[in-house]
Amino acid sequence: MLKLRVMPTLLYKDFGLVKGVAFDSWRRIGSAMQAVKVYNLREVDELVFLDIAASREGRPPDFGVVDELADECFMPLAVGGGIRCLDDVQRLLQVGADKVVVNTAAVESPELIGDIARRFGSQCVVVSIDARRQAHGTYEVYTRAGTTPTGQDPVAIARQAEAAGAGEILITSIDRDGTMTGYDIQLTRLVAESVTIPVIASGGAGTYAHMAEALSEGRSSAVAAASVFHFTQQTPGEAKRYLRDHGFVVRL
Repeated sequence: MLKLRVMPTLLYKDFGLVKGVAFDSWRRIGSAMQAVKVYNLREVDELVFLDIAASREGRPPDFGVVDELADECFMPLAVGGGIRCLDDVQRLLQVGADKVVVNTAAVESPELIGDIARRFGSQCVVVSIDARRQAHGTYEVYTRAGTTPTGQDPVAIARQAEAAGAGEILITSIDRDGTMTGYDIQLTRLVAESVTIPVIASGGAGTYAHMAEALSEGRSSAVAAASVFHFTQQTPGEAKRYLRDHGFVVRL
């Protein structure tokens, strides 16, 4: 049986980690290197590192920063932000990334997903989808760190990504981001039920119970979280013990 994963997320901007609410009001919370060293000790299944400014600023990934972090990272590392071509992917893998997370390019240049999958394997590419709930109850995908509406539906983007060869989907609720009020279960379930590849729920985790809800009601295969691990005493290891005690299969 596939083991469910708990994945801390590091949001990086202008030389340090930041925290936002609904992709806005960013505030600095410390060093990426310090966070990596802490998570090395906390039974993390996988670490997600996202440069949230790269695509918005039109620049490539910061390969030097990823290289430094990967040297100290003793867990699988998924890296996103600014990826626009195969050369970006190859360089990230060369400096130590295990997977790449493609967001803006997955919408603006969807052929890149297939190119990555064919060259490096589907397991290498995670398509990240950021979505906001609209007034009439549907969802719309946003790119460039949640600043650019696309008019597209997250389910359609997820299906397109799977067909192109993506290995996983990371679905983030912009509305719930940083609020610690719980994942958008409806959004997560809509995406998870539309594809057969693993879906990672993101945006809104505040308790271990929220994670259990995303895995059961939201049908996700993993949960990603940031604020809950930065601003509370809760840890990935304790999260997995809670999930195990509630009947979920996790790696301890």
